[in-house]
Amino acid sequence: MAAEQFDDFDSFPNLVTMFFARARYRGDAPFLWAKHDGTWQSLSWAEVARQVAGFAKSLRQLGLEKGDRVMLVSENRPEWCIADLGIMAAGCVTVPTYVTNTERDHQHILDDSAARAVIVSTAKLAKTLMPAALRSSQAEFIIAMEPQPAVQHGQLSMHQWSDMVQGNDADVRAAEAAMAAVTRDDLACIIYTSGTGGAPRGVMQHHGAILHNADGAAEVLREDFGLDEEEVFLSFLPLSHAYEHSGGQFLPIGVGAQIYYAEGLEKLASNIEETRPTVMVVVPRLFEVLRQRMIKAVEKQGKVPSYLLDKALTIGERDYSGRKRLSDAPMRLILSRTIKPKIQGRFGGRMKAMVSGGAPLNPDIGVFFQSLGITLLQGYGQTESGPVISCNRPKAGIKMDTVGPPLKNTEVKIAEDGEILVRGPLVMKGYWRNKAETDRVIKDGWLHTGDIGHIDDRGRIAITDRKKDLIVNDKGDNIAPQKIEGMLTLQPEILQAMVSGDKRPYIVGLIVPDPEWALEWARAQDMKYDFNALQANPQFRTAVRAAVDRVNADVSVTEKVRQFEFADEPFSIENGEMTPSMKIRRHVIRERYAARVNGLYKD
Repeated sequence: MAAEQFDDFDSFPNLVTMFFARARYRGDAPFLWAKHDGTWQSLSWAEVARQVAGFAKSLRQLGLEKGDRVMLVSENRPEWCIADLGIMAAGCVTVPTYVTNTERDHQHILDDSAARAVIVSTAKLAKTLMPAALRSSQAEFIIAMEPQPAVQHGQLSMHQWSDMVQGNDADVRAAEAAMAAVTRDDLACIIYTSGTGGAPRGVMQHHGAILHNADGAAEVLREDFGLDEEEVFLSFLPLSHAYEHSGGQFLPIGVGAQIYYAEGLEKLASNIEETRPTVMVVVPRLFEVLRQRMIKAVEKQGKVPSYLLDKALTIGERDYSGRKRLSDAPMRLILSRTIKPKIQGRFGGRMKAMVSGGAPLNPDIGVFFQSLGITLLQGYGQTESGPVISCNRPKAGIKMDTVGPPLKNTEVKIAEDGEILVRGPLVMKGYWRNKAETDRVIKDGWLHTGDIGHIDDRGRIAITDRKKDLIVNDKGDNIAPQKIEGMLTLQPEILQAMVSGDKRPYIVGLIVPDPEWALEWARAQDMKYDFNALQANPQFRTAVRAAVDRVNADVSVTEKVRQFEFADEPFSIENGEMTPSMKIRRHVIRERYAARVNGLYKD
């Protein structure tokens, strides 16, 4: 089977059957990679298949039955993929959770899902998980990927990962036969949305929804970039997020690719250069950070590199705007032999596409990377839709302020109030044990996304904002906060921003200054660097005000940020002010800084 023939997604009744089919073809070829003792080491497709089958057999021997939920608490690693496939191969349902979850978060998911078994990777993660598991009335089994310290486990029985993944070829054949009874409509996983507000809800994703997503995404790659037998994915985003689960795990399985697991954010740049991926699933925040770092790195190299970067961006902007000039040809040749290969080398040198999702991508970021020869595609979706609904693709014409046309077999329409509605095999079965909320978002088969947007003349979806996030000022004007926030965070002085103004006369902002820029500013002023003390300095405030004014010069009167205050610290997952997919949790930030923000209005 040639790689370009990996287009038989429609023939598979479930995800596990697809995996076993790919494993039969790939055999002893490398599949899952992780770094151990400074060296990248792989597991073959055949070995992973044996471990998946062995794990499924062990789960059934524990007494787990079809439909039982199994919670999975682990960082990205080969065992994550094996556990996920093994759970499904046992006829059970995976309940992945974030490694950043608090004890309270774990308790909510354990109680809501009624998981009978819990898989945990490390002793560190077990410290947060175990108290919740001990209080759970349903949990019976703890499966530890790594040895855990001896503790009192109450009603829980402890099992070691290494003992449970012992499988052979006969186990694989038995698992394949058992999966023949599992259909696309059967539940594959319950993914709890991290939520920008309220308690997490369990989204019921069936096998068909994820297969639909993998098939549609594979078609985009196949048509626009071609596929070969050496596709390499670097898994970086949390696999507990639907975006990485479908796009970073089941898409590469579907196209027979290899998966490397990154060591973490601090080592991501070196991991990219080492593994030389051809495809990556990413979030916009990563590109915002990379853009700033790249600009600073080039500026430090002197006038010539800075000149070349400026020329690359100028020509790239012209090309993107449809104003391509023949006179740019000599400079294009120079750029193709100087700055562009260096930039592409930082991304491994063979990157076909980086697909951005999980949050809106500022168009300027997309144009920046495209100008330097890095193809950045913006996708769109949500957990309730498998999660991918649409994706930009070169053949349809990449327009950075759109998220491209819908994936195949996906219907999209715009409601009278501008809300984006979606219908097709990708739509979830509903929220776990929450019929009222299910009925609210799915009506006549149409998923009400809560996003506002329109479809352009080439069938591409453009999103203007979240329906519930729209600011309506005291004059009744609708203002999209994400647009303003995106423009603010493009300024070198500003790391993060959140704007407010609902039922108010004007827009105000809460700003987190960029620490690296703040350090450089303090040195230039011959001042001691103290991040918190700087924020009280009038000169520092004036410097940040200049960045806000630059943005105000490019927006309408109603969108201008009239006043701003500084946040005490960056918005983060740890302080509960960002979701794991790097979206700000507005209700949490509003509550924390209510007095400060209200003080910006002079009544």
